[in-house]
Amino acid sequence: MSKQKLTTRIIGGKYKGKVLALPRLDITRSSKSILKESFFNVLQFDIINTIFIEVFGGSGSIGLEALSRGTKKSYFCEINKQSYKVLCQNCNHTQKDSCITIFGDSFEKIPVLINSLDNKKEQLIIYIDPPFDFRDGMNDIYKKSYKMVKNITNDNIMLVAFEHNSSLNLPDTLGKFYKFKIRK
Repeated sequence: MSKQKLTTRIIGGKYKGKVLALPRLDITRSSKSILKESFFNVLQFDIINTIFIEVFGGSGSIGLEALSRGTKKSYFCEINKQSYKVLCQNCNHTQKDSCITIFGDSFEKIPVLINSLDNKKEQLIIYIDPPFDFRDGMNDIYKKSYKMVKNITNDNIMLVAFEHNSSLNLPDTLGKFYKFKIRK
């Protein structure tokens, strides 16, 4: 008996319907389609010609959705080898030239990336969906994510978005950023 491959789809834009592979569920969890639809409906045309950064890349489904809807470029960072392989395959089958994949620890690689994009004229959207903190080794994942955001000094950040479990209360401010919208 063969194992069934896990997949998701791009739900809007020029790649609507494109099938994306997913890593095993014990490694990562994919964002739900209803969440993707809600998030991108809020952004609509504001996302066009921005640079999108998916901090915890996983399969890349959020950043590839952003590309499908008009971002110039999507950056992805992923530390798990299997997830990184799936991420690269998904990028290669979608819009390879507009995808930049980074293998490694997001808390080391993403601040360097964000600093390197400081003088760009394009606005940046940073999407943070940490592995849930109940997993082994992830008990301080939100604290580390908050600290990373607090340390951002760029003036070209349009939005920092957190996807998190509903029981978490995000701080009202993180450095120069403030909470302005919550959706469940």
